[in-house]
Amino acid sequence: MIELFVFIQVLAAQVQGLFYLDEQEVKRVKRAEKAKLVEGIQDAMTRCKVGIMTEYLGMKNADLTLLRRKLGEANIDYIVVKNTLARFAADNSNKGFLKEKLTGPMAVAFGYDDEVEPAKLLIQFADASDSPLKIKGGFIGDQLLTDEDVKTLAKIPPKDILLAQVVGAMQGPISGFANVCAAPIRGLVTVLQARADKLEG
Repeated sequence: MIELFVFIQVLAAQVQGLFYLDEQEVKRVKRAEKAKLVEGIQDAMTRCKVGIMTEYLGMKNADLTLLRRKLGEANIDYIVVKNTLARFAADNSNKGFLKEKLTGPMAVAFGYDDEVEPAKLLIQFADASDSPLKIKGGFIGDQLLTDEDVKTLAKIPPKDILLAQVVGAMQGPISGFANVCAAPIRGLVTVLQARADKLEG
């Protein structure tokens, strides 16, 4: 019976040793987690076409979840960032100019497909939901944007409409030029046809 009791105590000590981390091990794990977070933010900063920085203070979790879902449908990541880690990521991705904007409770919308869509969706969400979401600014490439720049960006039509407008604007002068070039030929054809009719008749 005593042997069984000793065996159970030894087994319990071994099992506890499997799940117990000393202070140094806890610090190492936390450092690894932070490094992974910095790496993720840095990757998003490097890959994105646009980043829109927002303050989410006062937003309900349900609103944050809804916003993330709407942005996710447009291939936009909405990441709540720890400012200290985001500053490291900004330095590592050659975007050190962002550090001045990284203050307070911050979430960043990283847009990978379109420069305009993240700004549009965030402003539409803030207006429609009467949410306390605030636009703090953003960046496109190496260009820092103010909150007013982001609002202006949101007013730009989508790419397909913009391209249609450009093509339409180009089509008018081209067709006018073609008509000007064709007018003398049409005039000549009309004169020749009248002459041919006169000779026949």
